[in-house]
Amino acid sequence: LPISPSTKELKPALHSAPGWKLFGKVPPRENFQKDSKIIQQEYEARTGRTCKPPPQATRRKNFEFEPLSTTALILEDRPSNLPAKSIEEALRHRQEYDEMVAEAKKREIKEAHKRKRIMKERFKQEENIASAMVIWINEILPNWEGMRTTRRVRELWWQGLPPSVRGKVWSLAIGNELNITHELYEIFLSRAKERWKSFSETNSENDVEDAGVSVADREASLELIKLDISRTFPSFYIFQKGGPYHDLLHSVLGAYTCYRPDVGYVQGMSFIAAVLILNLEEADAFIAFANLLNKPCQLAFFRVDHSMMLKYFAAFEVFFEENLPKLFLHFKSYSLTPDIYLIDWIFTLYSKSLPLDLACRVWDVFCRDGEEFLFRTGLGILRLYEDILLQMDFIHIAQFLTKLPEDITSEKLFSCIAAIQMQNSNKKWAQLEVHPVGPPLFSSSTTACLDT
Repeated sequence: LPISPSTKELKPALHSAPGWKLFGKVPPRENFQKDSKIIQQEYEARTGRTCKPPPQATRRKNFEFEPLSTTALILEDRPSNLPAKSIEEALRHRQEYDEMVAEAKKREIKEAHKRKRIMKERFKQEENIASAMVIWINEILPNWEGMRTTRRVRELWWQGLPPSVRGKVWSLAIGNELNITHELYEIFLSRAKERWKSFSETNSENDVEDAGVSVADREASLELIKLDISRTFPSFYIFQKGGPYHDLLHSVLGAYTCYRPDVGYVQGMSFIAAVLILNLEEADAFIAFANLLNKPCQLAFFRVDHSMMLKYFAAFEVFFEENLPKLFLHFKSYSLTPDIYLIDWIFTLYSKSLPLDLACRVWDVFCRDGEEFLFRTGLGILRLYEDILLQMDFIHIAQFLTKLPEDITSEKLFSCIAAIQMQNSNKKWAQLEVHPVGPPLFSSSTTACLDT
């Protein structure tokens, strides 16, 4: 690059100026100290910028660990216009500095060991998943009916399903009592698309009643789907508008509102459908979704059957008091009832409250054990954070349980879940369990819906 004449003229002056060497060793001289204003003028002339005067040049060794500016002062000599440090003070500062560096290195070593341990655990987990996948594919799935209830399979199931077989196992465990076919899904999906088109173009009210549900109610349900999808796993772009799974989620939920007009769409459904879509093909996700929501517990909650929900809450409190008596009394003292935190957990099957990978593992065992495990998981969460919750009041407890810490790990949570005993006075959950809401709206003769 060409050098301006002004810069050329300054060079000899810069080199000949005694005692100025930025961050270098200053040789002994006859108490010459260049004026700071001259330094600033030279720098501005050389760079074409104005700036604050640079700090006094000092001597610094090349350390492996670069200390913070505040700690670096410990090793630096005072400016020549100030009294020098005493020997005692210099030694003390050196000792303090060495201690800081040693502590920093100790932290670095600790962090390195932690990273190494995490990587080792991750590799071990990947190896376990790979070996478990072989067992599931080659041994368990081909002999599903005969092996699903064996002790070996149940223990393997508890450890979490390999992602490659998770969707298949969920489908088999949930079942298809409603006998829904892929063709039936396509029929209800086409109906949903027709209604979306009708509502968006003409806001038609030709059909005043349909299966006991007004057009206004159905329209509100379809509009709620559009709103709720954008709030489903907001950190994942795939479900947002323009994302690869946005339309897919919209289709599954829209088809369900046409399939079950008595239920329609309820907030929270989008999270369940999204988790299924991540693990299953579109039609299979719809089949699992419809059958899952037809289970007694989910049907009671999504129909907002208050009497049945109260029975579930009462059963939950029985085991709450049995397993966590101290926390139970603490909640009672604030009149904090289970509905405040359980409704959100049950409506979304923990997919909104827990990290997605951990929620999927909860789903694994939920598919194995049924609704009992949903309430057992709730007690496991309360056990995990019992010490923290005991220090909180009503407002803080409600806020904490609504948004659980993001650093919750599967090992800690499942350890707490395993410690929960779902037995009270020799009665198990199944014996205290509320009775089903009633027969499914659509039985094996699902095709009868086609005539409505």
